[in-house]
Amino acid sequence: MFSPTLLSFVLASLITPSLTATLNQPSQIKALTYDYIIVGGGTAGLVLANRLTEDPTVTVLVLEAGVSDQGLTNLQVPFLGPTLTPNTIVDWNYTVTPQPGMNGRSFAYPRGRVLGGSSSVNYLFHQFGTDEDWNRLASISGDIGWNWTNMKKYVQKHEKFVPPIDGHNTAGQFIPSLHGFNGEVSVSLPGNNQTIDPRVLATTKQLAEFPFNQDTSGGDHSLLGIGFLQSSAGGGVRSSSSTSYLANASNRPGLTVVVNAPVTKLLSTGNGKAKGTVAFRSVEFRASPATPAGAGTLTATARKEVILSAGTVGSAQILQLSGIGDPARLKSVNVNSLVANSDVGENLSDHTLLPNLFSVQGNLSFDGVLRSADLSQAAFEQWAQNKTGMFANNIVNNYGFARLPSNSPLLKPTDPAAGPKSPHFEMITSNVYFNPGIPMPPTGSFMTIVTVLSCPTSRGSIRIKSNNPTDAPQINPNYLSTAFDIGTMIESVKAIKRFIAAPAWKDYVIGPFGDAFAAATSDASIESYVRGLTTTIFHPVGTASMSSKAAKNGVVNPDLTVKGTEGLRVVDASVFPFVPSTHTQGPVYLLAERAADIIKQANQ
Repeated sequence: MFSPTLLSFVLASLITPSLTATLNQPSQIKALTYDYIIVGGGTAGLVLANRLTEDPTVTVLVLEAGVSDQGLTNLQVPFLGPTLTPNTIVDWNYTVTPQPGMNGRSFAYPRGRVLGGSSSVNYLFHQFGTDEDWNRLASISGDIGWNWTNMKKYVQKHEKFVPPIDGHNTAGQFIPSLHGFNGEVSVSLPGNNQTIDPRVLATTKQLAEFPFNQDTSGGDHSLLGIGFLQSSAGGGVRSSSSTSYLANASNRPGLTVVVNAPVTKLLSTGNGKAKGTVAFRSVEFRASPATPAGAGTLTATARKEVILSAGTVGSAQILQLSGIGDPARLKSVNVNSLVANSDVGENLSDHTLLPNLFSVQGNLSFDGVLRSADLSQAAFEQWAQNKTGMFANNIVNNYGFARLPSNSPLLKPTDPAAGPKSPHFEMITSNVYFNPGIPMPPTGSFMTIVTVLSCPTSRGSIRIKSNNPTDAPQINPNYLSTAFDIGTMIESVKAIKRFIAAPAWKDYVIGPFGDAFAAATSDASIESYVRGLTTTIFHPVGTASMSSKAAKNGVVNPDLTVKGTEGLRVVDASVFPFVPSTHTQGPVYLLAERAADIIKQANQ
């Protein structure tokens, strides 16, 4: 995707020694009984670690399978987000099964394996989902507490909106009343102009189809239109759950965080108080094979609760390894079924990503910098010295969301969006060659308009292949398997072709790059192009779906307790029955904030 020159530069920065005070070995743990055990030190897990230890009498153990983020300088550089995964030490390095809807292709499925989880390795897009996303969750779960009218209060607790790195006047680029300014995670607007920024904004004035949107955070303000990206960064540095929530709680005596400690399974601790339930208050974990402690296992026990925050892949895998899942499938891999639930690992939903590449005039794209070791080094040194410039900014400054026309046959018999204000697809503009898994050409200047399916109807699964916890599960998102999904992706390509035909681009864009894109002129040829190039934007949800307490389907109740169990909750993106209309980092933060309140109240 990016040049080998930049990649080698980045990989060199990965070997910076760790300075963390976090325990690096499970053998360093002094106690094995805590009030709460959190499995996964990622986006949600570290929110919970912070909020639960606000009470100085509470003890919390966080078990993170990956490494510490401390000392890994490249994780903190906003522009380098696309270089952090796949095939690095901070990624689980999963791949998907061959996808029939994508010409049988298999490709990388990045998930963060580091403190902060995917918030440490993502592309820093920060939004909250539409109010309709949250209201649908409230309706499905039967819990009005998930309504946006209640959830939006957590924006104030979570978000710390800060000035952009260049200090420019942000009037008209966001709506202050929609944001928090005293929370945990820093969020900022772009602070390094891209050549294409004025052209994007000019297009919003030239084409009524693509209006300007003053604020792209979501909530009860419309997402539709083109606006400025809000990134989880402040002062030119990434703001992850580790650098915010964990850092702000790191001195609390009740908090113990251990890295290199992958959980192998949850252990039953007997029958629950409610008839027919099984209690799970013990966790088996091991030292990472790469550490001197070897691969011996330890068992920790929670006085109150075990909380799974291992992510959409990890939580589903651990539940199944622990005997919570479909009995027949568990039996086939020699796992004893303790809680029968055929929905565990099912209902996998994800946004798809299509990088539409254009050749452009001149040398004002970022491609020349990324091909040059000297220019890349200079950009990095500017970041290192004063946290400004190209590397202190995201790779994207502008993006937006759109809906299909109301008379589109794709919306019959039903519209799968969360509501009439929620988008069907997204468009992301970037002044650089961006094509995951495919290296940048040695010459030429490029821009990319990524299109993303915002409300997919395809559903897949995550299933364990054996009872060995070190075996990666079978990940089958089942992408583009419905008429709506492929039809909407076709329409998204047509939309960006209309976008690029605006007068603003006349003297800059030469034309589509690549034979397949150039040939994509009819629905059939666009479909061929889409199926041959689309991958994932890494927003999986749904494998431990929330449903009402009385529902026979679903995996967790509205309070995030696992059905049929006692002392066990799931708090991460896996509980969303539908993928939110936006990038999922922000919704997970809000989910975890409310979850912390629910857990505190339940254990008073």
